[in-house]
Amino acid sequence: MSRSTLETQFSYEELAEMNKKYIWHPFTQMKDYLEDNPVIIAEGKGRKLIDVNGNEYWDGVSSIWLNVHGHNIEELNEAIKQQLGKVAHSTLLGMANVPAILLAEKVVALMPKGLTKVFYSDSGATSVEIAIKMAFQYWQHRGKTGKKQFITMKEAYHGDTIGAVSVGAIDLFHKAYSSLLFECIKMPYPTTYRSPYGIKKSVIVNESLKELEKLLSERSDEIAALIIEPIVQGASGIIVMPEGYLRGVRELCTTYDVLMIADEVATGFGRTGKMFACEHEQVTPDILTAGKGLTGGYLPVAITVATDEIYKGFLGDYEEQKTFFHGHSYTGNPLGCAVAIANLELMEKRNLVKEVELLSDYLADRLTGFSQLAHVGDIRQKGFMIGIELVRDPGNAEPFDWKERIGVKVCRRAKELGMLLRPLGNVIVFMPPLAASKEELDVMLDILYLSISEVTEKS
Repeated sequence: MSRSTLETQFSYEELAEMNKKYIWHPFTQMKDYLEDNPVIIAEGKGRKLIDVNGNEYWDGVSSIWLNVHGHNIEELNEAIKQQLGKVAHSTLLGMANVPAILLAEKVVALMPKGLTKVFYSDSGATSVEIAIKMAFQYWQHRGKTGKKQFITMKEAYHGDTIGAVSVGAIDLFHKAYSSLLFECIKMPYPTTYRSPYGIKKSVIVNESLKELEKLLSERSDEIAALIIEPIVQGASGIIVMPEGYLRGVRELCTTYDVLMIADEVATGFGRTGKMFACEHEQVTPDILTAGKGLTGGYLPVAITVATDEIYKGFLGDYEEQKTFFHGHSYTGNPLGCAVAIANLELMEKRNLVKEVELLSDYLADRLTGFSQLAHVGDIRQKGFMIGIELVRDPGNAEPFDWKERIGVKVCRRAKELGMLLRPLGNVIVFMPPLAASKEELDVMLDILYLSISEVTEKS
């Protein structure tokens, strides 16, 4: 494939040296990284990424859960070019721009009914930060100043800003910052694997909701909001919520006058087989956060969408100072909003959410074959969100020791076979671009199967 002048003036070795010398990579132990030969991406085409040496890789995690149609998509490229010929950026602070307005209208039309006001930001973490501040300040304006606490779920992940980390609960990611954080109330996220309530889903749901109701009945006067990853808890290992729990959470929040925040950063825009995961149980939260797939994986735009009730809580005379004092330099960036509109239009044209729903059944059938592998403990799937937990002994769910790096080794083997993956510990995450065809999924699943079998059968 062709290479730009910028790329061809440097060899792989030169780029690798500069990469190691100047870049500090996210969620990466740099001591290990510096000893390895990094993949350096130069191009993308369809569902594949191409490195500077011309090697092609299937994008098995949608470039960290956000790619929708693939890479170098003509319609999305053109939307950015068209907008670039008009204006690249103008502030949304007290002003407006055309793409931001048109995108907001489009987003609200897709939202669970009742979510009507869009607040823009630039990442999932900032969208959550906004939701937390909105929920807190809303109760202050309502005169219920004692409602300051937040409920979150154990092993939750909501981003890496301080507020988002405060409502997170993965010790590996968050413990180091504990002295910087505000305290939250942590409740268990219902799971069918290693559940203290057994394996019957209805029992797990009922007992989990009883536990939550007990808390709310005792402390709702001090709780501002509950934040939850609906249907699938992502970074904890793709934990799929049993049916009925999300609906129960919504009902309890309503009963006890606690706001519900749905973090759909990972699950939104078709990833679970619905436009938003809340739709699986016809739930409307008070505030919904989303990002990742909004722009098709092209540019950083995120949204926090609230009900009219929340919005009206911030209306008042200038001197009352009820303004929501929050914003970002690139809030409502026209380039990002323009490509987001093109992405949503292309999703609609391709009937992509329905395609994901249909192909999800095919994926489920293919994944049953993985259960025969000796070290596959659990296979969790909702739509195009898949987690395969590898264990030493499936009989008693005994995990591999962290030091064995089983997940890392499987993903390294997959890279050698032509697919990029990233593990969550010993859970192998597979999240292909939503537009992947059945034939493309077959190739990716074959690589995934072979990688797991080759690595774990040797262990």
